[in-house]
Amino acid sequence: MKPIPTAPTEVPPILVFGAHPDDVEFGCGGVVAKETQAGQSVHLVVCSRGEAGSRGTPAERTIEARNAARTLGATLEFITLDGDAHLEMSVVHTIKLARIIRRERPRIVLAPSTVENQHPDHSRLGRLVRDACRLARYGGLKELKKLPAHAIGQLFFYAVTPDAEPRDLSPILIDVSEAAVIAAWTASMEAHATQVRARNYVELQLARARVRGLEAGVDHATVLFPANPLVFSSLSHTGRQARQY
Repeated sequence: MKPIPTAPTEVPPILVFGAHPDDVEFGCGGVVAKETQAGQSVHLVVCSRGEAGSRGTPAERTIEARNAARTLGATLEFITLDGDAHLEMSVVHTIKLARIIRRERPRIVLAPSTVENQHPDHSRLGRLVRDACRLARYGGLKELKKLPAHAIGQLFFYAVTPDAEPRDLSPILIDVSEAAVIAAWTASMEAHATQVRARNYVELQLARARVRGLEAGVDHATVLFPANPLVFSSLSHTGRQARQY
């Protein structure tokens, strides 16, 4: 008797939000590359086109972001909120982001950290995404009733700069040491040519990952911060411990 063929199980995507065209690449591009190279679907949502930036036009930065996403193996969409350097906290924005979460139905969401000592768009977007993840669960929200409610598995914050790393959340480290991952991550950052011409952001991010990695006993690591405690089904499913001095 022939076995009955089963439909392939669709793996929920990872959804990553960025306030500006280069935030994802600089903040967690290595993590994105690691996931896509492992066969995971990753979708990027960028909430401005860098209109207020000192370097590069919105058109140039849009092209750079599309090239960077292609290098990472991720899909990309732009959405319009208030524009670069004008992002405000509002229920309208939260619901718009929650609608994307319901549409994509991700298991994991990444967003900029909510620490305020950074570009204000970063911390505000982090809070908007945090709230949107909650609203996406509420089946009775009238503005979202056309899409079924969705509860994500976990929200992680990434830090675009060292100053944006939360001090009140316990971090996790993602090992991004593989040569192919580092190559894709580096190329995605270099794709933002208008930005890296003014400052060596690429070396800065690689150096951050190098230090974090060496502290943990690997070559390179990216730090993420869980918005809520992680839950494991057993001790055997937890990760390895970072090596200590």
